[in-house]
Amino acid sequence: MRQLLLAFFFVLFSLPAQAQNRGLPDFTELVEKQGPAVVNISTTQTQRGGGRGAQPFPFDENDPMYEFFRRFIPRQPGMPGIPGMPREFESRSLGSGFVISADGYILTNAHVVESADEILVRLTDKREFKARVIGTDKRTDVALIKIEASGLPTVRLGDPGVLKVGEWVVAIGSPFGFDNSVTAGIVSAKGRSLPQENFVPFIQTDVAVNPGNSGGPLFNMRGEVVGINSQIYSRSGGFMGISFAIPIDVAMEVQGQLRATGKVSRGRIGVVIQEVTKELAESFGLAKAQGAVVNAVEKGGPADKAGVEPGDVILRFDGKPIAGSGDLPRIVGGTRPGSRATIQVWRKGATRDLVLVVAEIPAEEKTASRSSRSAKPAERAANRLGLVVAEPTPEQKRELKLDAGLLVEDVRNMAARADLRPGDILLALIARGESIELKSVEQFNRLLAQLDKSASVTLLVRRGELQTFVTIKAAPEKRGE
Repeated sequence: MRQLLLAFFFVLFSLPAQAQNRGLPDFTELVEKQGPAVVNISTTQTQRGGGRGAQPFPFDENDPMYEFFRRFIPRQPGMPGIPGMPREFESRSLGSGFVISADGYILTNAHVVESADEILVRLTDKREFKARVIGTDKRTDVALIKIEASGLPTVRLGDPGVLKVGEWVVAIGSPFGFDNSVTAGIVSAKGRSLPQENFVPFIQTDVAVNPGNSGGPLFNMRGEVVGINSQIYSRSGGFMGISFAIPIDVAMEVQGQLRATGKVSRGRIGVVIQEVTKELAESFGLAKAQGAVVNAVEKGGPADKAGVEPGDVILRFDGKPIAGSGDLPRIVGGTRPGSRATIQVWRKGATRDLVLVVAEIPAEEKTASRSSRSAKPAERAANRLGLVVAEPTPEQKRELKLDAGLLVEDVRNMAARADLRPGDILLALIARGESIELKSVEQFNRLLAQLDKSASVTLLVRRGELQTFVTIKAAPEKRGE
């Protein structure tokens, strides 16, 4: 009887552990099959040293090995920054990559091989090859390099479009130079837009990615590459549970162009856009916040020729829906320059279709510059929005190339919270889907007086050479202000 009870309790307490083990994924087969196609990439670059600002180690502060050396390697005589050191020294960096063709084409990140004087690829069987750069694309951070070899193991490619949030994914790479390190996690989100990254709908994961993982593959559980590990979000410099991968379909489109021409061609239509917030949607009379609102249209550009106007909300491009402003650059960028496309815009409470011819993004982007300074604020009362405004003088109109508009001289209360600034120029007020050009202070105040109590007001604002829409919640009239 005693033995029977012991057996019963053994089975009872072992069940949860067995159930837990059954629920955990097994990555061993994936790693055994795909690991040999993942490579370590090291680069060297000759830098000048010896003067002020020289690094005390052979790695700069952005290098993954910098922390390692700072903590664990004592300073060596003759190193840069130390008396007697050479004026030139080699800086090294590490990254990862993966083989996509048996004859030696390898995908990695552009920032891994940027400015490298020499690129060395090391396979898991310890063979080493010098690599040459076929092409890089900084806008997506994708690079294609080539080694002279044959019969190499290659990865299988998956479809990131069918990847699901919550799905297990695996990263293989060389964090801090530790070859073929495997980490796992889940897909946290898809289609993530990052600042200054307009052409990549990133896959966000919680897979541990550290310096040296850059350029390495992200696998799904079928052993297919679905992304290239590219960035992490960190306040400390280390992994904090948020990493981003470039979808492999985006990367393969880029590498195809790099292999064919050595560069990447992208479409453009010549508009400046911003996100449609709930407040902007109400101002434009949209049923929901969607699309990309046009702040400015490049004169003579494709959109201008097609009749697109500031204040239009782009809802579809070439038949594809624009859910958010981040969708438009990616869709337009992926459109072949020279092709015709239909653009659907929302204007004055109705949709309309316009046809344009897509142009090509130039090699170097123009940098917007700020111009003109405003007049000194005058001690005058603010309006319902907390703004002190003035009509520009004829000289200011010529200088600022204005036909109409009002100069913001001072900002108080709600307007300050809406990030309006002295020097901004108010071009138009948008209400109930109608855009009303602002021509005088009297007209502006009259329009504000017609607003309902605590209504929201959307303004088309010019700041420097940029235009944007700003929504402000109006306050009830106050005496003495």
